[in-house]
Amino acid sequence: MTSNEAAQPARRPAAADRVTSRDVARVAGVSQAAVSLVLGDKWRGRVSPGKADAVRAAARELGYRPNLAARSLRMGRTRTALLVVPALTTEFFARVYTGAARIAAGHDFGVVLYPSPEGIGPARDPFDSAAATLDGVIASSMAAEALTPLRAAGLPLVMLDSDPADTRASATVNLDIADGVRQLARHLTGLGHRRITHLAADVDSWTFAVRARTLGDTLAGVPGAVLHRQPAALGVTAGLHAAHTALTAPGPRPTALLCDDDIIAAGACKAVRRLGLRIPEDISVTGFDDLALAVAVEPELTTVRLPAEEFGEAGMRALMAVLDGAPAGAETLPVTLVPRGSTAPPPGAPHNSARPGGR
Repeated sequence: MTSNEAAQPARRPAAADRVTSRDVARVAGVSQAAVSLVLGDKWRGRVSPGKADAVRAAARELGYRPNLAARSLRMGRTRTALLVVPALTTEFFARVYTGAARIAAGHDFGVVLYPSPEGIGPARDPFDSAAATLDGVIASSMAAEALTPLRAAGLPLVMLDSDPADTRASATVNLDIADGVRQLARHLTGLGHRRITHLAADVDSWTFAVRARTLGDTLAGVPGAVLHRQPAALGVTAGLHAAHTALTAPGPRPTALLCDDDIIAAGACKAVRRLGLRIPEDISVTGFDDLALAVAVEPELTTVRLPAEEFGEAGMRALMAVLDGAPAGAETLPVTLVPRGSTAPPPGAPHNSARPGGR
């Protein structure tokens, strides 16, 4: 380059021209390789932060859009991921999808949401040719063996809310379900509850097995605690029937119902009221998930908040890492106890009648 050329400002392409990565490189004052690294989000440690900012600014100024078709052919990718969920009956999985799609969009990926027709499995290949259609699969709250038809395609598989010891997944991301159960159990026992019935989701999955096991272990260390288990399908009506059975069974009535999710808990609240009892003065009720439903019932539900969107984001980041050849890993996200009006000390305890929300 001559000194005369160096003095000339970088030429902006005419409006009718198709903007290319070469144009971005010229305006940013970097190489085309640097543009590719920055816009492919692979620049860290290879391009300085200042140059990365210059590339992004130039791309915005020029209105540059990568040629995804050409990139996909070059990389041998479809730039599409499949998110498999058991159902769309609650907003939890919709929020997982929202988080996953947000991260995917930043990598020029699309996400296909696939509610498995068989619930937690088996989940058949919805395309009959997943390997030709997809780059990878994220499965939320499914069993690894349920993904056999999809795994047969040789695709990377990221499992959410599943056994981290299962080596069939390329990576796992979990919520700290066990800690959430411990927080609920300690909340109830701290209020003085000793007769607790677990309205346990009647679903054969890792996450619900963890809840049952953790609750049993936690209450085993509490003097005088008596734990009963009443299975319930995932639904308001099922929760109502399970709670009615638990509250009318022979023997001392439980003072607290610990439910595996907010939907079961909503049914439990209906059962308590139909029996002429009050929440929380006579019976405390807890949920799990912190769905919108948790603040729609009265009194509002004590529950465990699961960061669903962040969960989806973490799952998609894990898939992107696997696709880029990074080592497979396991990540666990924290959960939060949210105490509300549906829990109070048990009947006969001091200050019980002063608690709000029971009438």
